[in-house]
Amino acid sequence: MKRFASAIALCAAIITGTAQAESAYPDHTVRIVVPFPPGGITDVAGRLLADKLGQKFNQSFIVDNRPGAGSIIGSDIVAKAPGDGYTLLMGSIANAIIPVLYNKVPYDLHKDLTPLCQVVSVPNFLVVGATSPYKSVDDLIKAAKTSPGKLTFASTGVGASPHLTSEMFKAMAGIDVVHVPYKGSGPAQLDLMANRIAYMFDNGALGQVKGGKLRALAISSGTRSPVTPDIPTVAEAAIPGFDITSWYGLWVPKATPEPVVAQLRTGIAEAFADPGVQEKLAGLGAETKVRCGPDYAAFIDSETEKWGELIKKIGLKLEY
Repeated sequence: MKRFASAIALCAAIITGTAQAESAYPDHTVRIVVPFPPGGITDVAGRLLADKLGQKFNQSFIVDNRPGAGSIIGSDIVAKAPGDGYTLLMGSIANAIIPVLYNKVPYDLHKDLTPLCQVVSVPNFLVVGATSPYKSVDDLIKAAKTSPGKLTFASTGVGASPHLTSEMFKAMAGIDVVHVPYKGSGPAQLDLMANRIAYMFDNGALGQVKGGKLRALAISSGTRSPVTPDIPTVAEAAIPGFDITSWYGLWVPKATPEPVVAQLRTGIAEAFADPGVQEKLAGLGAETKVRCGPDYAAFIDSETEKWGELIKKIGLKLEY
C-alpha cells in the first residue's frame, strides 16, 4: 500500500513538474533567426509571428536577421543553439533544397533540427517587362523554341527558388534558355523592365506587377491564387502538371523538449490564423498555409526529393 501511495506521489510530482515547466516557458526573450536580409517575405512573416507570439506568451520575441550562403549561415546558428525553445528558425524552401544542392553543409536538417510548422505559401510569378513582346506563356515558349539558346532568364542567385523554378520550366517546356543570376530581385527586375532579360520567376514581383512595371504571364502554383485570381497558372496556360510554390516554415534545435515544441506549434498556428496577419501577407502575394508536426516533416522530405531529382538532372552542385 505504501509502495502504491509512493508511486502516486511520484507521478503527481512529475505531472506537477511538467506543468510548471510548461507554464514557465518562456521566461526570457526568444529569438527568431531569419536567414535572409530584412524586407523579404521570410522577414515579414517572422516579424508578424514575433508580434503574435509576444502577445500570446507575454514575453519578448525578437527577429534576428542572419543572411548568407543561401540561408545556411542562419540555419547553422539555430542548429547549434541550445535546445531550450529560445532560438527558432524562420526558414524556407531553401532548407529543403540545401541538402541536395550543396556538396557539404555544416548541419544536418534531420539530425539537428525539429520541424515545427509550415506557415506561408507563395507562388513564383512568371514575369516579363511591361513592354515585352511576350503576352503569354505560349508566346514565350514559342520564341525560345524558335531561337534556341538566345533568350535569357534572370534569377536571384544560383540554386535559389526562382532559379530552380525556371530550370523546371525549361525542362518541362523543352526549351533552351540562358540563365543570368543576379544578387537579389531588385537588380534583376530593373533589367527585366528594360527588356535586357526575357523573363524571370520571382515571388517578390507582385508590387511591380501592380505598379505596371512588370507583366505577369502566369504563376507557378498548380491552382490560381486567391490573392491574384486573374493571373493564370503555368499549368493551365501551357504546361499541364507544372506546380511549384515557395514556402516558409519554422524549426527549432533537435533537443527542444516536446512540451515546448507543442506550445510553439499551437502559438504558431494561432498566429497565422489571425485575419490581420493573413491580410498583410496577401499584400505580398502570399497566403497562409499551416501544417505542423509529421505532416510538415513529410512535406519537407517530398520537397527535398523533388528538387534533388532536378538538381541531379541538370548537374548542379554548389560548395559552401
